[in-house]
Amino acid sequence: MSNFVFVLDSTKKPLDPCHPAVARKLLNNKKAAIFRRYPFTIILFKTVEAQTQPVELKLDPGSKTTGIALVRNNQVIWAAELTHRGSKIKSDLDNRRAIRRSRRNRKTRYRKPRFLNRTKAQGWLPPSLEHRVLTTLTWVKRLIKFCPINSIAQELVRFDTQVIQNPEISGVQYQQGTLLGYEIREYLLEKWQRKCTYCQKENIPLQIEYVVPKAKGGTDRISNLCLACKPCNNRKGTKSIEEFLKGKPNVLQRVKTQLKTTLRDAAAVNSTRWKLFNNLKELGLPVSCGSGGLTKYNRTKLNLEKAHWIDAACVGKVENLVIKINQPLLIKACGYGSRQMKNVNKYGFPRSKAKQKPYGNWKTGDIVLLITKKGEKYVNRLLATNNPSAFEIRVEGKRIKANPKSNLLIKVFAKDGYSYTFREV
Repeated sequence: MSNFVFVLDSTKKPLDPCHPAVARKLLNNKKAAIFRRYPFTIILFKTVEAQTQPVELKLDPGSKTTGIALVRNNQVIWAAELTHRGSKIKSDLDNRRAIRRSRRNRKTRYRKPRFLNRTKAQGWLPPSLEHRVLTTLTWVKRLIKFCPINSIAQELVRFDTQVIQNPEISGVQYQQGTLLGYEIREYLLEKWQRKCTYCQKENIPLQIEYVVPKAKGGTDRISNLCLACKPCNNRKGTKSIEEFLKGKPNVLQRVKTQLKTTLRDAAAVNSTRWKLFNNLKELGLPVSCGSGGLTKYNRTKLNLEKAHWIDAACVGKVENLVIKINQPLLIKACGYGSRQMKNVNKYGFPRSKAKQKPYGNWKTGDIVLLITKKGEKYVNRLLATNNPSAFEIRVEGKRIKANPKSNLLIKVFAKDGYSYTFREV
């Protein structure tokens, strides 16, 4: 079963979401019209004075994907997974910085540096992290317009990055941090018990060794360093740890448990959790919190599978939960494009033609219905909008001309910076 359908009356007041079959009857009987495709919303032709049942909006914020669920009377009636584009934003900013740096080395006019007089506001977050907060907040506000939401629940999880890096850390070492009072060599000697990581020999000269060799992309991060005696270090050379310890699975497992995992995703959630919580409180609805451990406990107790939207439904206090849907809406943040008119190569010189511009009311990315002269119907995204003769949509891997002058072209859904799909569960 797909998500329940949002219902508005003629004054755009949100009513109780209804079953898709009920919405179909209202549309067929000309008692309602489609108001919005994503999320699917209908609007009635009359004003309705009715008591609405309370609906709770639950959020499971994540670094890459945020789970969203609407729960009414312990029933999940609508769910979605919102995929962020924080990594794409960071990549674009890195590319822009590289282009600007190369531009400064060319014979261009002198521009006085401005970085010395710039200050960051309190609570500032990098654009890639700010995007996660703003995108989630956008969808919360959007759902409040379409559904009678009376409360919000957020998973306010905090990842302990020191324990993630070093599971055996404790006591004063935990309080003071990983390297406080230690040099790198001394820290490694303590961590690896002054023994060779591979052969476990002690009381011999030890060398700092890269677990992932630099020749294969290894870094200087402390999580990639260990201690090894000279013979082991020479035998390993530029081999990967799996290749070097191929015949010693126990040693390989022991070494891997000592290595630190990446903290990028955990740091992103830690950095944005409070800002999202404070922004949600400003909406005027009561906001409750739940821990990550409680979410996992609820999901395990109810014998539910692991998914972002299911985790969202299990946030907070949950006694019983009935899943009324099996097709969560998959929302992916795509943005509206960039202001950069041409793509450039690594030297900063143009390497492509100008990007597509909107033509009248049409934009690249609009979802349209194409009806050809033969009566064939196609629904997909508009690819090109330079001029009517260049309109195209993709159908089964092929590009089909969609000239509105020769074919019937109807806009189904205007581009809003997101792409929408469904996944059968």
